[in-house]
Amino acid sequence: MGIRTGSEYRESLRDGRTIFVNGERVQDVTLYPPFRRVVETLAWLYDLQHEHPTLLTYPSPTTGEPVSLSFLLAESEAEIERRWRAEEFRAEAVYGLMGRLPDFMNALVTDAAAVHQFIGQREPRFGDNLWRYYEACRDNDWCLTHTLVDPQIDRSKGPAEQEDPYLALRLVRETDRGLVVRGAKMLSTLAPFANELWVGPFYPRKQGEEAYTLCFAVPLDTPGLKFICREPYDSGRSHFDRPLSSRFDEEDALAIFDDVLVPWERVFINGDIEAWSYIFSARTPGYALLQAVVRGTVKLRFLTGLACAVAETIGRADAQHYQAQLGELVAYTELLNGLIRTGATEVVTARRTGTPPRALAATLWVLLPRAQLRAAEVIRQLSGSGLIMTPTENDFANPQIAPYVEKYLRGKGVSAKQRVQLFKLAWDLLGEQFGSRQWQYEWFYAGDPLFTHARFYHSPVVRQYKAVVERLLQQGGQS
Repeated sequence: MGIRTGSEYRESLRDGRTIFVNGERVQDVTLYPPFRRVVETLAWLYDLQHEHPTLLTYPSPTTGEPVSLSFLLAESEAEIERRWRAEEFRAEAVYGLMGRLPDFMNALVTDAAAVHQFIGQREPRFGDNLWRYYEACRDNDWCLTHTLVDPQIDRSKGPAEQEDPYLALRLVRETDRGLVVRGAKMLSTLAPFANELWVGPFYPRKQGEEAYTLCFAVPLDTPGLKFICREPYDSGRSHFDRPLSSRFDEEDALAIFDDVLVPWERVFINGDIEAWSYIFSARTPGYALLQAVVRGTVKLRFLTGLACAVAETIGRADAQHYQAQLGELVAYTELLNGLIRTGATEVVTARRTGTPPRALAATLWVLLPRAQLRAAEVIRQLSGSGLIMTPTENDFANPQIAPYVEKYLRGKGVSAKQRVQLFKLAWDLLGEQFGSRQWQYEWFYAGDPLFTHARFYHSPVVRQYKAVVERLLQQGGQS
């Protein structure tokens, strides 16, 4: 089949999936008003592959049809650069604001396929399943989402210690046809708009939690699978008044499994804690890490540009203390631009040697969230009360008040409409529901920051750092 058109993607969502929003079941996600415009955005992204085939596709090794470059098992510097240039192009199309572009899950499945032989060491059929699933995703151009996190019931206890053993997704029984599973998982970003749901490793699992150690994939219309969505942020306002939430609200959902049957050919891990830990500990090449860093860097470029535009529009860019804050954001952005190339090299090395991509992980888990939050802080400080005082597009159309709006809300060298449009953008990104979700999402993108940061302390490289101190102390003791 190869790459799909936007129309083919849109039609694939009309499959009878069970999606609940605001207490009601949505019969057709493509027609539901709060979802309609983000579906249009995603369909447009699929059409881009046909408009830019050289940049965004490569021939499938099995069919020869053009498929997305986000599935390329890149092994050389040139191939990995092709990957991240394509990912950068698509991220720029949405200004880095959609963390679950199809690129991300394509990269994650490619990561898993790269280590399918290790995953199948104990159960070879599961490794084979993983490889075949990767090929199916690639050649059918499916849109994937994932669900990884156990529900937040009692974080002081593991899944097997909760009052109900089926709060977190759990194996019920094995049958001739496959696994029957029950429970819940979150946070399924993009779920209403995906074709496939990947259930995989996120938290570490320990002995006694084998029934919760599951990795598999199922179609969104699988019987017994339900999604309860959070409140949508697209309220139907114009692109002028809500330039971001009207296009890029990718939605989040709680995934409910009511005795769902997972066919054996869709099972990748069943109780194998070693295989689970291998994926969880980022021993894969790091295609998904690289995609996330590329997307995050594109977003930081956008934030930095927005900060500069706000400062210049109200005449604050002339003050040195504001220039220093803007320069700080530019410096962060340039640093991340360089780290992308370093990370790409890491992925090539990891593909060859199995060495975890440490710099990429550090960039995604530590540097990027801090840099983005700093950018948001700078935009708030630069904007002041102007971030709040933003009339609507309709105010400019009312002849009774338009002259006042034009007179009192203009900027330095720009019309009132240009200035208000810019500040509407900043407000949608910082003050509206969409923006608030953006910052919460980015901060917890890779999980609890305390947990992800602590993982670096347990890295073997810490021994090397301590050895430097010990060497100096030994030299001092010899004097």
